[in-house]
Amino acid sequence: MRYYIVITTLAALLSLQSHAQITFEKGYFVNESDQKIDCLIKNVDWRNNPSVFQYKLSEAAPVEEAKIDGIKEFGIYGYSKYVRYSVKIDISGNQIDELSHERNPVFDEETLFLKVLIEGKASLYLYQDKSITRFFYKVDTSAVTQLVYRRYLANSNKIVENNLYKQQLLTELKCQGITVNDVTRIGYFEKDLERFFSKFNICTGSENEIFETKKRDYFNLALKAGVNLSSLSIDNSISNLRDTNFGSNINYRFGVEAEIILPFNKNKWAIITEPSYQYFNSEKSEEYSLLVGGKLISKVDYQSIQIPVGLRYSIFLKSGFKIFSNASYIMNLSNNSSITFNREDGSLVSSLDIKPTKNVSLGIGCTLKEKLSFEVRYQSNINLLGNYSYWFSSYKNLSIMLGYKLF
Repeated sequence: MRYYIVITTLAALLSLQSHAQITFEKGYFVNESDQKIDCLIKNVDWRNNPSVFQYKLSEAAPVEEAKIDGIKEFGIYGYSKYVRYSVKIDISGNQIDELSHERNPVFDEETLFLKVLIEGKASLYLYQDKSITRFFYKVDTSAVTQLVYRRYLANSNKIVENNLYKQQLLTELKCQGITVNDVTRIGYFEKDLERFFSKFNICTGSENEIFETKKRDYFNLALKAGVNLSSLSIDNSISNLRDTNFGSNINYRFGVEAEIILPFNKNKWAIITEPSYQYFNSEKSEEYSLLVGGKLISKVDYQSIQIPVGLRYSIFLKSGFKIFSNASYIMNLSNNSSITFNREDGSLVSSLDIKPTKNVSLGIGCTLKEKLSFEVRYQSNINLLGNYSYWFSSYKNLSIMLGYKLF
């Protein structure tokens, strides 16, 4: 029955995802004839600078694709702007296994859509692709030039940095209100460079337009509470005398969920964790003629703190309604939990310490008005007797939860 519920709900989610409305937002593009055309652009919140984008000329028009070789500029109003430039770019990687002994940049000429961060007397641009982050600038009508930052290996294989971008800024962006200390403190980071370029433009009395993505929540915290539909059975590979099916229980669960929104693809992806408290108590009595006393009473007392870490994908619908699916890897922490076997008179036959194994979970749910959530989550089997070579247990769990977002 549980498998049927999970599979049916997953199928419904996938069906809904396939029919989910694609969000096109008001924007524009400039073609090769310098004609500015207003349109609706599919905003996928690009993590890497795009070379193509999809657009519609109206709500009812078909979706079309624009490529970099036919577009000089495009933007989404109030969100982002990209301009095509032919630039010299150093595409060497910054990871340790990608570093060379070459101190100076190795430039390739590329035609790219650069993301506009600041426009003014001095303009700042960004290019990202996988692990590469490069900043570009121009002053007045000068050519667009890369701000050079490069990690490389010295002769001793020590990692050192070429911070030529600081010298470029000191030489090219001069103003009475800017000191050497202002430049030396700048890291090769978006916020540092944006602050410096804004200061320069304000210092020179020029226009200073900042293209800043709308503010988003990057961290959410929610209280979660619900019920677990749990079942447990244990088997002994040597003797079936103490094989026990403890049946199914309904018990409560409580937890706190932290959600870290990843900064791309329109808030659709997030890393989640939800430490939660769970328990399972049950008792079974079996008649055994070979046992002194005639009856064996099996009792389980299981309490655990579960710490899942996973990935969530969300689909945003109208009226503040969101559906989501997530997959998590779970660490199960248990202490003073055991399965005991007693005679009818209460004397102990044997005891097994519970040491649960790790497992995984799949969940689906929905959120209303960014506050209330409902989720169904299925967990794979947990072997509670993982430290015994001749014992095996099957602990299965289906959770139904309600959540309330604190912030």
